[in-house]
Amino acid sequence: MKKNIFLFAAFFSTCFISCEKRLNEVNPGGATADATWTTPQGFVTAVNGAYQEQRAWYGKEDGLLVSEGGTDLWFNANKANYANQVTRYEGLSGATPSSTLAVFRLFYRAINLCNAGINRIDGAGFTDGAEKNRRLGELRFLRAFYYWHIVEQFGGVSLRTNETTSVELTAYRSPVSAFYDLIIDDLKFAAENLPVASFWGAEYSRASKKSALGLLARAYLSRAYYATGTARNEYFTLARNTANEVITRKAEIGTDLWTSPADLWNPANNKNNKEALYIISNSTNTAIDYDANANRLHAWFLTQYSNKPGLVQSIPYGFDGQRRLQPTRYLLDLFNEQIDARYAASFQETWIANSTTNGSTAFTWTAAQATTYGKEASVVGTAVVSGTGLSLQITKNIVADKATRPYVVVDRNDLYNTNGTIKSLTDFVALRKFLDNTRTVPNSQPGFNDIMVIRLAEMYLIAAEAEFQLGNYDAAATQLNVLRTRAAIKTPVNQTAAMQTTAAAVQSGGIDFILDERARELCGEQIRWFDLKRTLSGEQFVARIKAANPDITAVQAYHRLRPIPLTELNALQNAAEFGQNPGYQ
Repeated sequence: MKKNIFLFAAFFSTCFISCEKRLNEVNPGGATADATWTTPQGFVTAVNGAYQEQRAWYGKEDGLLVSEGGTDLWFNANKANYANQVTRYEGLSGATPSSTLAVFRLFYRAINLCNAGINRIDGAGFTDGAEKNRRLGELRFLRAFYYWHIVEQFGGVSLRTNETTSVELTAYRSPVSAFYDLIIDDLKFAAENLPVASFWGAEYSRASKKSALGLLARAYLSRAYYATGTARNEYFTLARNTANEVITRKAEIGTDLWTSPADLWNPANNKNNKEALYIISNSTNTAIDYDANANRLHAWFLTQYSNKPGLVQSIPYGFDGQRRLQPTRYLLDLFNEQIDARYAASFQETWIANSTTNGSTAFTWTAAQATTYGKEASVVGTAVVSGTGLSLQITKNIVADKATRPYVVVDRNDLYNTNGTIKSLTDFVALRKFLDNTRTVPNSQPGFNDIMVIRLAEMYLIAAEAEFQLGNYDAAATQLNVLRTRAAIKTPVNQTAAMQTTAAAVQSGGIDFILDERARELCGEQIRWFDLKRTLSGEQFVARIKAANPDITAVQAYHRLRPIPLTELNALQNAAEFGQNPGYQ
């Protein structure tokens, strides 16, 4: 790796956010890493720079499509031909456009900076041992963070622990077990030496003790699926114990569940969300964000509503001009919205008229509109009042009398064919989790929400999955019921009892039961592909995706790994020895 990458890292501010292109600029001050990283104040620039590349993936288009697309839960919005290599597995190869698999290049670049800092910290002049270990803890957390993404997507590729300062034309593979040995060792050190999140004050998105423990629980769970026999059970036990440690120590380490899903996803609670274990923050000052768009998750799951009568784009309803993913019928049917509040907190089915073009009347039904939207003549002349009148309903359910309703209705039969494939090319039920009220212009794409990469609810899910794999079905149900109790609709009728599951249901449902519960809780949160890859064999991976998402027909068992980008592979003198991942050309 070229040394000017590390020279520029000396100029990262304590907000540790910058633009990607600046990494390749000439260092105008003449400072070098050798000179700058010899003091604690200078060394922190290395730490700050190591946070950079996670922002190229989380909240970004390619990261979302790779982590949620191509699964059982999502298909291309309006069936558009966009990033088909990862969303439909059509033509996925090492030659896939570099931006789609950019995580390989970007995260290795970040790993190199982590390695540089880890290897050089003894020469940074720290006199306070605790401060030194905090900074080292950040670097080791981040190295583990990046390597977890690399090994889960690309398998046993190149495991590097030393700084690369010049061009290297050879690379060698390491087994997955070696990756996890390093990941787990790094995270154990980080959990021991990082402070609680409140220690960082305004810099709350730095890695903290809860971040390290949360990622360690996830790493133990992932590692267990590569093991057999006693070792497999040992890793599941470690995953359960670590997840339970986070839960037990939640007050001490500064986290807690919100009382309801609506509170969890309330845009007013987004910044430094108390349920988050690890956060990627964004600022309304785009000069200090990764790029001018910051976090665009707010736009990519929204259906187009502003082309319907009585509706215009607004901050509360979101920017509907860049649709990327829409839910499968399978995902929507996982929820019983009569008892589970997660559905209403996660998805939007109704839009109140908000146009004020005609004063208080958003629009009045005309004969032409009635024809366009399949309404009976009795609807013509009906006025819809802005702010109170329902203008649009897009629902997973069947609406028997939609022709007589004085608002646009798109129901289940309009959205999906009987076999579950997508029928509508214009409308879908919108995921509203990521609506962003920090934006000030309704039709602008930049968003500035924080991104919760790991949150406390995942610890209950990890513990439940580990208990399931250990054969402790009662304990698994107990963990799931914590989240189900939180999710239960409480008024006008308390549905807590109806939401509870049982050991028998967990046991008979198998791993699909666990995956379904993770979908209800975590859908859209850039984790689903990893869940399927972790828990399912190649054949199971294919079968689940095809059954739940029948528009995906090209998926193969080998797609549980990504191809090595040819731009990287072809640069190696020993490319044949290193080899492409199985199944790819």
